[in-house]
Amino acid sequence: MAPTLALRRRESTPEMTEELRKRYEEMEKELKSSREREEKMRRELERTWQRLRVAEEAEERLSSQLGELEAEAVDQARAYRARVMALMDQLSAATKLIPPAPSVPLNC
Repeated sequence: MAPTLALRRRESTPEMTEELRKRYEEMEKELKSSREREEKMRRELERTWQRLRVAEEAEERLSSQLGELEAEAVDQARAYRARVMALMDQLSAATKLIPPAPSVPLNC
């Protein structure tokens, strides 16, 4: 058989009872305060998560728009280059049609 400890019950006095009651009330207040802080932090965390989701969605939209703008810019650059090349070809062809001017010395 396991040894047993004999616990002697203390006599509770009104002072001890009052002290225990006060400690219990303080602990209840601390617990309530702790739960309120926890709930406040939970709400703040939820708001932060919501802001993060909004920011991530905005980032995705901006990234998509940037990709579209980059593709459009490349298309415009290619069209501009093609137009410049066509104008250069026209200028070259026009230059070939103009007869060379006779070289006459200028006497002043």
